[in-house]
Amino acid sequence: MKIIAVCGMGIGTSVLLKMNTEKVLRTLGIDADVEAADIGVARGMARDAEIVLTSEELAEEIGDVDAQVIVIDNFFDLDEITEKLTGALE
Repeated sequence: MKIIAVCGMGIGTSVLLKMNTEKVLRTLGIDADVEAADIGVARGMARDAEIVLTSEELAEEIGDVDAQVIVIDNFFDLDEITEKLTGALE
């Protein structure tokens, strides 16, 4: 499974979201490739990803992709990430 963590600039917050997503996935026992990207790169990467995690502001900018786009309100909140990923994977 491929998951893309997206922020506007592709540096700080997307890496934070990537790391927290990897923690959650380890806890859940799910094997996935999580990559961090800025919005420009993410549009292309999302074409072969199953899930895109991003902020509400950027969700619409991802464009028309087959990946499920999930809005994360607080990139620090492991419980929110767990809840939303679990819901997406059911």
